[in-house]
Amino acid sequence: MNFKLIMVFVDHERTVDVLDAARDAGATGATIINNAQGQGLKPHLSFFGLEFMAARSVILILAESRRTDEIMQAVLDAGKLDESLDTGIALELDVSRAVGLSAHIEALSREHPLD
Repeated sequence: MNFKLIMVFVDHERTVDVLDAARDAGATGATIINNAQGQGLKPHLSFFGLEFMAARSVILILAESRRTDEIMQAVLDAGKLDESLDTGIALELDVSRAVGLSAHIEALSREHPLD
């Protein structure tokens, strides 16, 4: 089975919406890293000229490669990623090798068969 890693960087308040949409689209789980910070195209200055960086979540979804188009579209829509410069991004990476997934692959094949 071939896998891809979907990485979603999204505003903290949209995390649950993105997770729910990804699961509805075929994702079987995710790892969430909370309170990530980053810089966008332009700095957001706040009081005293300091840069304000809102809390973000990094959502890591390991998905069977044939399911990633639907998951990416669901993440895009739920996270509203194309609305403005600072709503977040999602990217997909090829996974050349993944271990520790035997039980996961068996369950995936049984519970979510692909036609």
